[in-house]
Amino acid sequence: MNLIVVSLITLGVIGCLAAVILFFVAQKFKVYEDPRIDEVEAVLPGANCGGCGFPGCRGFAEGCVKAETMDGLLCPVGGAPTMAKVADILGRTVAAADPMVAVVRCNGTCANRPRNNRYDGASSCQIVANLYGGETGCSFGCLGYGDCVAACQFGAIKINPDTLLPEVDDEKCTACGACVKACPKNVIELRKKGPKSRRIFVSCVNKDKGAMARKACTAACIGCGKCAKECPFGAITVENNLAYIDFTKCRLCRKCVAVCPTGAIHELNFPPRAPQAPKPEAPKTEIPKQETVKAEPVKTEAPKPEVAKAEVKTEPVKTEVIANTAPEKTDNQQA
Repeated sequence: MNLIVVSLITLGVIGCLAAVILFFVAQKFKVYEDPRIDEVEAVLPGANCGGCGFPGCRGFAEGCVKAETMDGLLCPVGGAPTMAKVADILGRTVAAADPMVAVVRCNGTCANRPRNNRYDGASSCQIVANLYGGETGCSFGCLGYGDCVAACQFGAIKINPDTLLPEVDDEKCTACGACVKACPKNVIELRKKGPKSRRIFVSCVNKDKGAMARKACTAACIGCGKCAKECPFGAITVENNLAYIDFTKCRLCRKCVAVCPTGAIHELNFPPRAPQAPKPEAPKTEIPKQETVKAEPVKTEAPKPEVAKAEVKTEPVKTEVIANTAPEKTDNQQA
C-alpha cells in the first residue's frame, strides 16, 4: 500500500516539474502572432481553394496582414465584398478588381473535330496527355475526360454530352483557378467577366499552320490576321499562327467576329445581331433619250465616165457647080 502511494506522489511531482519546465520553455520560445490574422480569417469564405495563390485561407490572411498594401491580393471566391471587409479590419484601402471567370478556349466539338482513333484506358486528361495527343487530329485541344470537373469545388463546370467539351456556369464560377491548373492542355483561361457577362475570345489554342489546323478542326484559328487588322483598339495579336484577344484592351465592338473566316472567335451573352438593312440604291438619273433620226442613205451618182471625143476632122464639102449648057430660048423662039 505504501508503495502505491509513493509511486503516485512521485509521478505527481514529476508531472508538476515537467509542466513548469514546459511553461517557461514556451514563454521563452513563443512566436508572436498578430491577432488580426484570426479576424481576417473569420471573414474569408473558408473554401481553401488556393485561387488566391496562398495555401488556404489561413495563409491568405497572414499574407494580407503582413503585406504593406492590398495591391495584388484578391480572394476570388469572396470577391470585392470580402476584400472590403478585410481592408476595414486592416485599416487599408483596396482597389476595385474586375470579376473574373473561367473560359474554355476550345471549339473542337464532335462535328468540328472528328475522332480518328479510340482510347481505352484510365479516364484522366493528365494520363492521356502523357501518353499521346488524343483521339483527334488536333493535339492542342480539349481531351474531354473531366479533370477540370473533378478539380472544381463549386460545381461550376461540367462536360456537355453532345460536344464532349466542358461548359462553365458563370453564376457558380468563383475564378479560383483550380480548373486552370488541372487542365494539362492549358485550354482553360481566367478572363474578365465583362459587363452583363459579355466577353469575346478566340476559342482555339492550336498553333499549327493554317492548313494543318483547319484539317484537324474546321473551327480552328488559321492565323490569317484579318481580326487583328479589323480591331480598332489593337487588342488582337497573332503569334505562332494563333490569334489572341487581350481582354484589358477589348471594347466588345464585335468587328473581329464578323471577319473571322472559320468562326474561331466566340461572342458570349450578346443580343442577337439585328438584320442588316439593304443598302439604299443610288437614285438613277434618267438620261433624256435623244431622238434618233434615221439618216437616209445619200444617193451619190457615180460620175459618168467622160467619153473621149474623137476628133473628127471635117473636111470642107466640095460643091461642084454644074454649068447649064442648054441654049437659052430667045424671045423670038418663044413666040
